[in-house]
Amino acid sequence: MDFSEFNLIYIFTTLLVLTIIMILVIVYIFFYRKKSELLFERQFKETQFQQELTIAIIEMREVTLSYIGQELHDDLGQKMSVAKLMVNQCLENAEGSQKEILLEINEIIGESIRDIRNLSKSFISEQIENIGLIESIKKEVSRIDRLNLMQIIFQNDSEKIDVNPKDCLILFRIIQECINNVLKHSRAKNLTISLKDKKKSVEIILKDDGIGFENHDSKNGSGLISMQKRANLINTDFNITSNAGEGTTIKLVYKKIK
Repeated sequence: MDFSEFNLIYIFTTLLVLTIIMILVIVYIFFYRKKSELLFERQFKETQFQQELTIAIIEMREVTLSYIGQELHDDLGQKMSVAKLMVNQCLENAEGSQKEILLEINEIIGESIRDIRNLSKSFISEQIENIGLIESIKKEVSRIDRLNLMQIIFQNDSEKIDVNPKDCLILFRIIQECINNVLKHSRAKNLTISLKDKKKSVEIILKDDGIGFENHDSKNGSGLISMQKRANLINTDFNITSNAGEGTTIKLVYKKIK
């Protein structure tokens, strides 16, 4: 074998090896991309499933709350109204201290009827979607204020905001949950809710002067996880800031979609 033949064999072998390497690289890249696409698709489907599951849970809760609200209004509210009528009949023949007691009972029943009706309205989803976020918050603040458990102030720079009715319902439920958490856990004397209607977003801040907590203690709270999931569903940033003894601030930023 002369030198030129050796060179040809060497060149051919080198080209063959390079071709095999290139084919292997292309095959690897192809399968890597395919694997990445499959993983991305799987992750997307899992995320979509979680979102659909969360929506289904929220819808079930809303149906349950609407049912409870309707029952409160139609059943318990009606029974209390009948009781009020019966007390009024007794008042016609009552005298002295007995009349005073019946008047006091009548007043308590009247207040209970108003509270039941207000509570039932806050549970009924259609009511919240129809009257809007601002009015729903005002009604909730008014209801809590009558309990005399703490001072609650609502500040807003607009009477009507551009929020999708379905998103409005979820936002209101998050705010409701925040208020309930303050009532149950914070020992706060004051709670301020401020709402700012901006061009591209709606900013809602809830600030209390309660006992607060360390931020890392809040990560596993089921209520906070639930609120975070709800916020994610409607493209809303959910941020909570708290320190022991310094109260808690919750900030919601709802992004308007045009």
